[in-house]
Amino acid sequence: MKLETFEMERLQSKWENRVAWNLAESGVHPLRVEELVESEDDRVALLSQPLGYPQTNGTVELRTLIASMYRGAGPEHVQVTNGGSEANCITLMHLLAPGDDVVVMMPNYLQVRGLARGLQANVHHWQLVDDAGSGVPKWRLDLDRLRALVTPRTRAILLCNPNNPTGARLTSVELDEICAIASRHGAWIVSDEIYRGAELDGVDTPTIWGRYERVVVTSGLSKAYALPGLRVGWLVAPADTVEQLWGVHDYTTIAPGAISDLMARVALAPARRAMLLARTRGILRTNYPVMKRWIERRPSLSHVPPEAGAITFVRYAQAINSTALMERIRDEHSVLLVPGDHFEMDGYIRIGFGCDPELLLPALEHVGEVLDGIETPPTIQSAHAR
Repeated sequence: MKLETFEMERLQSKWENRVAWNLAESGVHPLRVEELVESEDDRVALLSQPLGYPQTNGTVELRTLIASMYRGAGPEHVQVTNGGSEANCITLMHLLAPGDDVVVMMPNYLQVRGLARGLQANVHHWQLVDDAGSGVPKWRLDLDRLRALVTPRTRAILLCNPNNPTGARLTSVELDEICAIASRHGAWIVSDEIYRGAELDGVDTPTIWGRYERVVVTSGLSKAYALPGLRVGWLVAPADTVEQLWGVHDYTTIAPGAISDLMARVALAPARRAMLLARTRGILRTNYPVMKRWIERRPSLSHVPPEAGAITFVRYAQAINSTALMERIRDEHSVLLVPGDHFEMDGYIRIGFGCDPELLLPALEHVGEVLDGIETPPTIQSAHAR
């Protein structure tokens, strides 16, 4: 399997620890160990944890906690992985063979597309439509286009809900229609739901789990839970599929870390889970208005308000390529953003707003200095003048 360079991850790995302000992250300000392990019992358990191999598919206790978030699921429907990225990887390694057709929602976290291409599948894009200028700005699904793309040759439809980079989320009605389209041809649906729980309005995003028998949900603790350093992810799937995916996991990382499994159990205990999600949603509700006001001050910028996740996909009118713009902002002001090029959508930049609230506005003002210094097309200026 020959993999293409994962441009966004490489950018972040090279630069996120070298810049003064990192607005490339899509999660919220991470927790410290002492904030998660608060009780004396939890501290004793952490320090006395043997550092041997844990249960390789995740402890029964952790899988039971994860299953409780998906109606009708039990621990036999859950495989614990090293991050949501491994969940995506082993799922596609299991499902896809050379020559299979795959439909990928776009824009998207392009790990799944890169894996599909590396597995020699034929990838077809299903593009969300930017209706920022409509009466109710939103990212709209083109279900007619999906119906045309899905054929008897389609092995899988790859979703990201809530979506990265737009922050859009799919409704129950939309998910049911996607399942109906897939079911006509027996296609699998792989739904990356790692931003579920990070909704600005506090209302849980509907999951695709339980709507169709050929569904795999992937997720983890990195985004909504602010625990990316634990590298705990999971997948939820039919029990026989999970058994097969466990076999693929034996060839990748074998097992989650023992300490990570323990701390994930602490994080997902019902009361603690509610506290972590409330913290995340509080940061989003505090920071997004700052982001929104900054955008609205600039007539060259527009966006569809994100519904979930600490990310805003901002459209700009300046005559500059998005990677070139990102590099200017990074090199001149030490602020890291993600260019739209990394989602095959030039003319956009992804800005994360989940950082420490005191750091967000100063970082945005540095971004604004670069944007304000680049010529804006006259049509944008005249529209603003009216």
